Parts: sequence; C-alpha cells; structure tokens
Amino acid sequence: MLQRRQFLLGAAAAPLAAGAARAQGNPTIRLAVLGDFSGPYRHLSGPTAVACVRQAVMDSGITARGINVEVLQADHQQKPDIGMGITREWFDRAGVDVVLEVNNSSIALALNGLCREKDRIHLNTGAVTAELTGKSCSPNTVHWTYDTYMLCRSSGIATVRAGADTFFIIGADMAFGHQMERDLTNFVKAEGGRVLGTIRHPFPGTMDFSPFLLQASQSRAKVVAFANGGSDFITCVKQSHEFGLVRRGQKLLGTVGFVNDVKALGLEMAQGLLLTESFYWDLNERTRAFTKRVLPLTPDNYPNQTHAGNYSAVTHYLKAVAELGPARAKESGRAAIEVMQRMPSDDDAFGAGRLRPDGRHLHDVHLFETKKPTESQGPWDLLKLVQTTPAEEAFRPLSEGGCPLVRG
Repeated sequence: MLQRRQFLLGAAAAPLAAGAARAQGNPTIRLAVLGDFSGPYRHLSGPTAVACVRQAVMDSGITARGINVEVLQADHQQKPDIGMGITREWFDRAGVDVVLEVNNSSIALALNGLCREKDRIHLNTGAVTAELTGKSCSPNTVHWTYDTYMLCRSSGIATVRAGADTFFIIGADMAFGHQMERDLTNFVKAEGGRVLGTIRHPFPGTMDFSPFLLQASQSRAKVVAFANGGSDFITCVKQSHEFGLVRRGQKLLGTVGFVNDVKALGLEMAQGLLLTESFYWDLNERTRAFTKRVLPLTPDNYPNQTHAGNYSAVTHYLKAVAELGPARAKESGRAAIEVMQRMPSDDDAFGAGRLRPDGRHLHDVHLFETKKPTESQGPWDLLKLVQTTPAEEAFRPLSEGGCPLVRG
C-alpha cells in the first residue's frame, strides 16, 4: 500500500486551490509529479519540476475561473515496481488525473498500459525513450520535452560535421541508455563517422567508472560520448579529466546533459561541452521572464528543459481543461488530449509548438556549447547558442515511428 506520506505531500497544493469557495460544484483536477527526489537525477527532476508545475497553475489563472487544481508528488526511486505502485494508488484512491515527469524510461513505458486502462493522462516530460511515440505510443500519453532521436540527431550530427568522426560510447545499462546508444550510433554512421566501441555500466549505483574510461581511452576515439545523465554523467566527466582523456585530445560529449550538470561541474572542467536543450533560461525575453517568476519557488536550482517541460505541458493541458470543462476532463484523459491536439501550444518556456497524433510535442530545439570561464557574466551564465533546429525538423518524422495510432 502506498505510504501515507505520499498523500500528505499533496497537502502543499492547497494554495493553488484558492478558488475552492467559488468552485464547489466543480471537481478538483489533480496533477502528480512522479520523479527523482532522492537519487542521481534529483537536481534534474524532483523539487524544481514541482515548482514549475505550480508556476504553470498560477500563471494559467485557472483557479480564478472556479476550477480547483492540486499538485502531488512522489519519488519513484528509479524502480518500475515502485513507480507503478504509486501511480496505481494515485489513480484508484487519490483521484489523480495526470502523471508528470517520470524521468525513467522503463517506468514511463510501464505506465503506458495503466494510463490507457484507467483513461488517465501521462504527460511525460522526463523520460527520453522515443518508443513512447513509436510502437509503444498511446492515446493517453504525451511525450513533451525531448527524446533519444532528437538528442542524438542534434549532438551527434553536429559533432561529426565538426570533424570529430570516431566515437566511443559509455552508457547506462537501462532502457534509455540502450536507445541512446542505438540512436547515436545510427546518426554517427549516417554522417560517415564510426563508433569504435560501446560499453554499458550498471545503473544505478556505479561510482567508479575507471574500467569504462580505460577502454574509451584505449580506443583512441576522438569523441567519448556518455549515454547517461545526472550524477553519473557528472562523475564520468570528472573522472575523465583525472584519467587525462581531455588532455590527450579526446572530446567529451554529453548526450543527455543539462545546465545544472554544467553548474555542478564548473566551467573550468565543463567548458567546450556540447549540450542539446529545448529550453535555456537566458535564451530570449520570454524564457528570462518565466525563470524570474519561478526562481522564488526554487532559488537554489535554475530550471532546465525537463523542468520547463513540466511548465509547458501543464500550461497546455490546463487550456484544454478550461475548454473542455473539469468534469469532462476528469472523466476522460483521452478526450482532454484530443483537445490538446486541436490547439496550438504557446508558452514562455518553449514558445510555439503543436502536438502530433502520435503524442509527440513539436518545438524548436537548441544546441548549446558550454562557455569558457572568461565568457561567463554570472553564476548561471553557462551556455551559448550554437544552432537552432526548427520544430518540424528536430524530431523523428511521423511516418518513421511505427505508432499504430497513425493512419496511412
């Protein structure tokens, strides 16, 4: 049975239900963030993701329309059985309508069937597997922020075209690591590059990456690419410097790297890294305005693309709730997603976009390079824009995904 503390976490959402007195006739919309609150991805998920969901509710003005919204949260601990157990309890006992974040591909894939069975919504903003819009697509799942295809296309192609055409890949032994390895290999080969070797490390729990880095060093590949994330990626970069990979001329590539990782590493160590993100706080006036609003809720951690993806996805979902009505939105998650697909999306984090029939959200994607220490003007002034890939080009073509929801 789900521990009582998981339900108590939702109590902090009370201020978001300020319209309760005016909305006694309306059911409450419940949004639940299922993320990493204690593990290797906490700084990329967890509390800052919740802050961005809350900001989306506040900015939407939906409570002023007499619609109550509550936000719950729980830690999946990177374990599919725990994630599934929490979600089932949320659906069966807590009246949750939408599960967000789920920054673990194995858990995200497992939730697809349950959300479809219960006709609830999975707004996935954290998992990277492209299978969510491929053969495992569902009318109840939306994949918002990024995926393996997009990340590998942006970082892999750009790196090969810059002349670094031999790769060694170190990846996490889990669903997302496997798919990142496959997708990156395909893009490197398509551009005329070569993958000289791949190796997988246990996840979670690996602290010493020296056996994997030794093989990468011995391969003499021009690029050592990490198909992992969070603290694993940070540790890999640090230990790569200790092993002298950078000193010997090997370039490090973070296939799933974030501004928060760069902050943790420091510019002296992280300078020159290429990162693909759908959002950066200092990208334009709208992203700066959004960041200014949300920082009081998360003062020690700037939002990255997955955090901002929660804001963007919830903003669009609440527009659908307002149009459909909260009663109908709670009755059928599928109906709410159909409304989301009919409306273009637009928000301060991701700008303009749209939702495809396979559940893939389309938006512009940006390749950034980590700044040199002398280029930075402040503690979080860490990235500079290299190029932008338009929304219609950034993600896997609809015809190539194999989603059974796509006709003809």
